[in-house]
Amino acid sequence: MYSYTYDTKTGGILLNSSPTGFSKEPRPVYAAELDLLGFDKYWKYDKQTELPYMWSEANTYWYRGVCIAKLKGGNLYTAPEIIIPKDEKGIPVLPELDDGALRPIDIQAMIKANHDMLEIIEQTTAKKILAIYEKYKDKLDLFHVAFSGGKDSAVLLDLVKKALPKGSFVVVFGDTGMEFPDTYTVIEKTHQQCIEEKIPFFIAKSHFEPQESWALFGPPSRVLRWCCSVHKSTPQTLKLRSITGKDDYTGLAFVGVRAHESATRAEYDYENYGKKQKGQYSHNSILEWTSAEVWLYIFANDILINEAYKKGNSRAGCLFCPMSVKKADYIKYEIYRNEINKYVDLIKKSNGRDFGENTYITDGGWVSRRSGRDLIDNTMNYTETLKNGKLTITVNKPKTDWQEWIKTLGGFGDIPYSVKKHSDGFTVYLSEECIKANPTFGKLFKQVFRKSAYCVHCGVCETNCSLGHLKFDSGLKITNCEHCLKCHDIEDGCLAYNSLRIPAEEKTMSINCFDSVLPKNDWFIRFFENKDDFWSSHSLGPNQIKTFKRFLKDSGLTERNKFTPFAELMNKIGWNREKTWGILLINLVANNPQFRWYVTKLEIGRCYSRDSVFSMLFENINSKNVVKFVYSAFGKLIELPLGTALHFGHVTEEGELVRTKCSVSDPRVILYGLFVFAEKCNNYKEFTLSTLLNDSIDRDGVSPTRIFGLDRDEMTPILLGLSAKYPEFITASFTHDLDKITLADNKTSADVLALFRGDTENV
Repeated sequence: MYSYTYDTKTGGILLNSSPTGFSKEPRPVYAAELDLLGFDKYWKYDKQTELPYMWSEANTYWYRGVCIAKLKGGNLYTAPEIIIPKDEKGIPVLPELDDGALRPIDIQAMIKANHDMLEIIEQTTAKKILAIYEKYKDKLDLFHVAFSGGKDSAVLLDLVKKALPKGSFVVVFGDTGMEFPDTYTVIEKTHQQCIEEKIPFFIAKSHFEPQESWALFGPPSRVLRWCCSVHKSTPQTLKLRSITGKDDYTGLAFVGVRAHESATRAEYDYENYGKKQKGQYSHNSILEWTSAEVWLYIFANDILINEAYKKGNSRAGCLFCPMSVKKADYIKYEIYRNEINKYVDLIKKSNGRDFGENTYITDGGWVSRRSGRDLIDNTMNYTETLKNGKLTITVNKPKTDWQEWIKTLGGFGDIPYSVKKHSDGFTVYLSEECIKANPTFGKLFKQVFRKSAYCVHCGVCETNCSLGHLKFDSGLKITNCEHCLKCHDIEDGCLAYNSLRIPAEEKTMSINCFDSVLPKNDWFIRFFENKDDFWSSHSLGPNQIKTFKRFLKDSGLTERNKFTPFAELMNKIGWNREKTWGILLINLVANNPQFRWYVTKLEIGRCYSRDSVFSMLFENINSKNVVKFVYSAFGKLIELPLGTALHFGHVTEEGELVRTKCSVSDPRVILYGLFVFAEKCNNYKEFTLSTLLNDSIDRDGVSPTRIFGLDRDEMTPILLGLSAKYPEFITASFTHDLDKITLADNKTSADVLALFRGDTENV
């Protein structure tokens, strides 16, 4: 809520009344962390465990208002480098110590200095909690606090206990089986406290142990995050059904999500429906709190602190998570080596490619897995081909009965398919016309057989069915299905298929397209001024010419080195405008492997360190120089209007690459992107918004939602607006949770560009 400064007097944090726009998420640093990282080589301090000595913001350490150290690098097996600031003479700047040793933070003085601000924060939040309870108390079956054992949920639980009457809520701990050992200690103590306070406390856990699920699905990755559904949301939903005795219960979860934790969470609202769990409400009660306020509240209210934080961990979620950063991996490995090695061994055993000794682990290759291609002994049980007007699906060694899953499609009437059994499974045939006539049906039909081939009874489909018509009590059984299709609302229809699928073909085209040379703004200025004469008047070197020609060709601005009509149109619109670069980016992603890599590999809002980008690139590239070129090119590209006007991304002070949500104010750019996407995907011009948003589908086209970072809530009004304004190009409908987007067969992406011809503003 509020900004903060470091208090030189107490060594603590001091809140002020001005709102904060951005928090660097400070956290207290204890002796155990200083010892582990090697700071005892520089500073003296008592090895006590009760009081912190300083604060850390990411990789920066602050002692009484002075930055006294930074960390650089590090991975699972290697400690990060300690960098001590130096003065003008090159002498290390060490903290001024009265008695030759670091002084702990004066916690009581810090609490006293922040008392008034903390009261405002607590009262404001308690009112929000009570207000949402009063709003829904007569409408919902249950209120529960989603407790994780971390600092945020500990604060949230304390606030809910203060704000709500006894007996009005329960506490549910989602035990993934992969928690920090210290977290289980917190759970035991919190459970006991709840018993003493007569607050019902429940533990929700998957029927899979982590070792089982990692073997069934393959190790999770940043893209293939099946673990959240299998080990968190599904067990919690099943537990809440058990508590309420209702399959169709409706409840509200108090969740300790904070906007300052990530760019994605910064877009959350306090209250939402269906975003955390389908069909359920949630309230992000401490959404606007910074970590400074969280820690102040913890100290002021004597809330139990998870020892994992005192040992140097900034978060206390899953022990070995693909979303973790390398410095954090080192700290966890040093503290919990035996536990971590269990997961490292699982990753090594599953890896079917030779990435060199330990590089797949230390360089983070495992967190970048996008399919089952590199999993050892992984063979496809499901294949599909579309040829000669017929869809052919072959399933080998099915895990569940397809005749149960096909019941979910009863709402589509009679389906003209045929099935031929063979020794290991069966083959299904369906006319391509059926798919073209109803693309939603085509997607769901394929998913029926993916489920049959790969379903491992993880329970996600069961929890999606709020009516209780789909059960796994003694094998799959679907009864009285009402064809709501919610059991299909999963990545590729089945999480196991999504994680294990092997792409039909691997793209072998070189990612590196520009080496170390990137176009500059003044090149474009002269190109648009001189057009075809540019090539006889330029002063560029051979490598610069090579790079610029590639960029111009792939963006559509030249053809055989000639200024194209498309380039003339972009010049009339204004070569450095947002919408121009939106169109250019669409073309570049379609035609240039390097741009496609940036868009398909880098998630919106996530910071990618140099090491993590390198490890991702090493999956496809063996040359270190080429990897460096692709990494460094990003920073040069965003100096163009691509970054300054379209806001494609930025590079942090630490050298992290960040791809950001683009500024696309002209919906015609999206329309152009839809047609280019369709033309790249075998000219299929009927699809769903869910298909556009599903990045895991292996296809030749890249959706404009992925290119520009647009979500469902943003795309829906854009599509409806385009449908209303340009019905000759597109129709879009959204009814009964089903959506359908149809592009006109007689229109092309070139026809969409004609819509821009009235934009004659010159720059």
